[in-house]
Amino acid sequence: MSKINIKIEGISYQAEEGMTILEAAKACGYEIPSLCAYNHGECNQGSCRVCLVEATGARGLVASCVYPISEGMEIKISSPKAVEARRESVELLLSNHNKNCQQCDKNGQCELLYVAQLTGAREGAFEGTHSETHIDRVAPSIVRDTSKCILCGRCIERCKNAHGLGILGFENRGFNTFVSPAENRSFADSPCIQCGQCVNVCPTGALMEHSEIDKIDEAFKAGKHVIVQAAPAVRAALGEEFGYPIGTPVTGKMIAALRRLGFERVYDVNFGADLTIMEEGTELLDRMQNGGVLPMITSCSPGWVNYAEYNYGDLLPHLSSCKSPHQMQGAVIKSYWAQQNGLAAEDIFVVSVMPCVAKKFEKEREQEKVNGIPDVDAVITTRELARMIRRSGIIFNRLPDEEWDQDIMGDYSGAGVIFGVTGGVMEAALRTVYYVLTGEEREPIEFTEVRGHEAGIREASIDINGKTVNVAIASGMKSAKVLLDEIREGKSKYQFIEIMGCPGGCINGGGQPYVRSCFLPNESDDIVDTYKEKRAKALYTEDERQVVRQSHNNPQIKKLYDEYLEKPNSHKAHELLHTSYEAREGFNEI
Repeated sequence: MSKINIKIEGISYQAEEGMTILEAAKACGYEIPSLCAYNHGECNQGSCRVCLVEATGARGLVASCVYPISEGMEIKISSPKAVEARRESVELLLSNHNKNCQQCDKNGQCELLYVAQLTGAREGAFEGTHSETHIDRVAPSIVRDTSKCILCGRCIERCKNAHGLGILGFENRGFNTFVSPAENRSFADSPCIQCGQCVNVCPTGALMEHSEIDKIDEAFKAGKHVIVQAAPAVRAALGEEFGYPIGTPVTGKMIAALRRLGFERVYDVNFGADLTIMEEGTELLDRMQNGGVLPMITSCSPGWVNYAEYNYGDLLPHLSSCKSPHQMQGAVIKSYWAQQNGLAAEDIFVVSVMPCVAKKFEKEREQEKVNGIPDVDAVITTRELARMIRRSGIIFNRLPDEEWDQDIMGDYSGAGVIFGVTGGVMEAALRTVYYVLTGEEREPIEFTEVRGHEAGIREASIDINGKTVNVAIASGMKSAKVLLDEIREGKSKYQFIEIMGCPGGCINGGGQPYVRSCFLPNESDDIVDTYKEKRAKALYTEDERQVVRQSHNNPQIKKLYDEYLEKPNSHKAHELLHTSYEAREGFNEI
């Protein structure tokens, strides 16, 4: 792309043709206060007017986030007119905002407060009536509070861009405008897949995960045996909450923190991931060898499962019947582990630390219970765990590196670790399927053909003992839809498909630490584009460090089958580790 000449504050620069003023200014070393520059660029309507500047050729002030540069343009960012206009824009937003910052879960990560400080917004500059407040706390995953919403539209755009959905939209007009599902329904009464991507991009506390920290507090008070298990993607991101560079694995310190929070046992969900591979791999081979429904599609992402139930009820037989790893592990804790320790399932309280808010919804499903008892009792996000650590006075950076509890389910393989990134479930399954079909371990062990952290579709044809297995990977429902429509039309060439709800997989889950360049001064300018790659690398690096890298070689998995489950896909395994799905009333996609 060609360069064009512009001036900023009277100084000449060259910038890429096609850039907006906001983009060009950043490339030239200026950070214009904005409510879209710090995240993923999905607030592109210019509606907040926080980034106003003066520019030649324009009539008055322009929103720099949407106004393109042109040859010879002169831009004034710090003129009195522009400075005052930006300040007043923020003051107008604050005039209709619930300013209970001290009690807000977004405190310290609020972009509105950040730009208020940048622009010098004055307290009470504009006073008047506030818009009517709508609060939705019904859904188990997401809370919506319109008193904190600034109508930027980022959540609306993220739902469209990631999933091709229109769950959220603007309701009413003028002063009465607010953001909600259609007809101001609860998330619980709409076809929302509960993924939390909208939460990740909300600049304020208008959208937040439904916290379950209080449930854990009550379990401790009640004298329950409180067991915690943490998902692989959590260790790749938790450190960001405590000042570590993005992509720094903090497994040992996370374990130490969980112990100091009082949990009786601290387990790794990677054990559950290994168990999932044994069940899912066996199911895939049975379908391939005995005329079962193909392609088989993974079922460990609850956001994806919700999407399938709403929109592709006719394709539900294609989903693996396996529960997700943390649900499987919860079921094992309340059966096998309980038996080994002489405890009743009712006296055990299982907590899952997840990168995902949809897991909060998943644990509530009736199909996820065994004899009426839920596999998992509480789900907290990576962010919620960080809150628990901070409120307990733990200095995370000073913690020693500790190991997972090793009784019964402490071992895990590298295959379990990579579940947290798109393509990881596929690769983990192929490592075991290859061994079952050939009787040999593959060298090299990695299936790099299925790797890649970006959303979209990847496909590969794998030769296993003379048999070609065609596979595909998709993350984000916009990409998944392409593969699902092919199946529906009878055109799919695949035997196995992995689908993850969140673009990039669990590393980019709706419960992971927020990625805002304004709060990450030590990261590079491209961090909003590279953070998924860095988190993924942390998981692949841990996989490479493991002595055991295939699920079927996990000694404790072998012991579990020998002593309790008999074999993969046994009757006992189906009772504990498998589930079912049901079509739900859907809607038309945009």
